[in-house]
Amino acid sequence: MRAVRLHTFGPAENLRHEEVADPVPGPGQVLVSVEAAGVHLLDTALREGHQGPAPTPTVLPTVPGREIAGVVEALGEGTADGWLGRRVVAHLGFAPGGYAERAVTDAGRLHEIPAGLDPARAVAMIGTGRTALGILQFAELGPGTVAVIPAAAGGIGTLLVQCARNAGGTVVGLAGGPEKTALVAANGADVAVDYTDTAWPARVRDRLGGRDATVVLDGVGGDVARAAVGLLGPTGRHLVFGWSAEGVRGGKGHFVEGVSRSVLGPVMIEKAGGLRALETRALAEAAAGRLDPAVHRFPLAEAAAAHRALESRATVGKVVLVP
Repeated sequence: MRAVRLHTFGPAENLRHEEVADPVPGPGQVLVSVEAAGVHLLDTALREGHQGPAPTPTVLPTVPGREIAGVVEALGEGTADGWLGRRVVAHLGFAPGGYAERAVTDAGRLHEIPAGLDPARAVAMIGTGRTALGILQFAELGPGTVAVIPAAAGGIGTLLVQCARNAGGTVVGLAGGPEKTALVAANGADVAVDYTDTAWPARVRDRLGGRDATVVLDGVGGDVARAAVGLLGPTGRHLVFGWSAEGVRGGKGHFVEGVSRSVLGPVMIEKAGGLRALETRALAEAAAGRLDPAVHRFPLAEAAAAHRALESRATVGKVVLVP
């Protein structure tokens, strides 16, 4: 089969599309013929040799990727026969192997893809979707709320805009550049602004007609988040997640006493009743049409280009590789 392998830590060019042996499912596992594989910002950090939240260091050579969707092609010993031939999606945890034409995973990680949901959108919901719903457990969105969402054209940001809109609140979406800003507006944001324009906070205040923001959903940090926090009223809240939350926990970032809160993975998971519960809810929301993930597709052979685009903020929505 063809897969993307990393032999040496470093830049995106180190990702090689090459022929490798098919993986073999072990006891309780399945072999999936991959139709879509998710690309995460964490993948780019692991590629460079940073361990991040991974429990163990990456062993080279490796096939990156932790989110897959496709059809179950073979079963390992002891795996229930009912999985064979089913359309499935799975998050592999910190086990690599997704950037490939075939991948193995434990049967316990599988979800059947709901009818009407294509593999790329299923991949988006199994990782990015579950994260968005985990964050929203703390957002307290509803009529009267004014939510500011940095990186609103990204995978998580796109879904957060939709959720805030569905809850009946006012949505302020921030994005870099006029093209992304137009997409944020088309996605349902009441106010969509280009944060590369230094005057954007004043433009937001003008559009809000004097109202204060009630919550900032921040996965980016930096100057944009600092300016967004400045839009909050006296009882406003700043929820920090993802890499931004990791930076704050490590003593960096922009925590504001009495305003900011880190919403890290373990906190989300515990409140939701487990990762699987979040994944199930995320897939159900997409299947029902209440959430519609944006997907930016790249051919599997162009994984290096996908990484470069993600790192340079040139992508919109969830980045997905298609074999």
